[in-house]
Amino acid sequence: MSRSKTQVNKQATLKRVLAYIFKNYKWRFMTVFVLILISALCMVRFSLFMQTLIDSYITPLLAAKNPDFSGLAHAIFQLIIIGIIGVASTYTFNRLMVYVGQGTMRRIRVDLFTHMESLPIKYFDTHAHGDIMSVYTNDIDTLRQLISQSIPQTISAVASIVSVLISMISLNVPLTLVSLVMVFVMMMVTKTVAGKSAGYFVQQQASIGKT
Repeated sequence: MSRSKTQVNKQATLKRVLAYIFKNYKWRFMTVFVLILISALCMVRFSLFMQTLIDSYITPLLAAKNPDFSGLAHAIFQLIIIGIIGVASTYTFNRLMVYVGQGTMRRIRVDLFTHMESLPIKYFDTHAHGDIMSVYTNDIDTLRQLISQSIPQTISAVASIVSVLISMISLNVPLTLVSLVMVFVMMMVTKTVAGKSAGYFVQQQASIGKT
């Protein structure tokens, strides 16, 4: 199978999974998406605010003869609020994704069992028991990991990358270019390693099905 065809199959599978999620958990998943964006923005804002806290509040206070800590206290309070919002958003979307992942896994297993009830006896005679059970256990558990972990992490990573990139460009363009080059090198290495790991994973799943 060519690489382009494999990529198309992956995209089609992902679309089917997302369509299945939206069919049963549309509003929860949309809430998760919004909370992930809020969490990513809070993380970036928290990091940038640390610079403002040091440059605009702490450093002037160190040079002042009669320092007024009211501005610093207000800034720290804002920092705490940002942190609380970010932590609460992360906790909430993780809890929601566990619910969506477990619920989707249960629905898929029920649909599979219903479908298998309509299959002829010949199907079960010509397929290994381990192969059939692997569909209910390993394959569906892989989908659960995709739904509850991989998809949220991907959305969070994209939101964080965009936010951080905009912040880096606004702070220092040359350092941003250097960072982008390093990220490109890391992506190439990761792509190579992931491509080899995917082949071993497919072999592992096939071996489990034969047992």
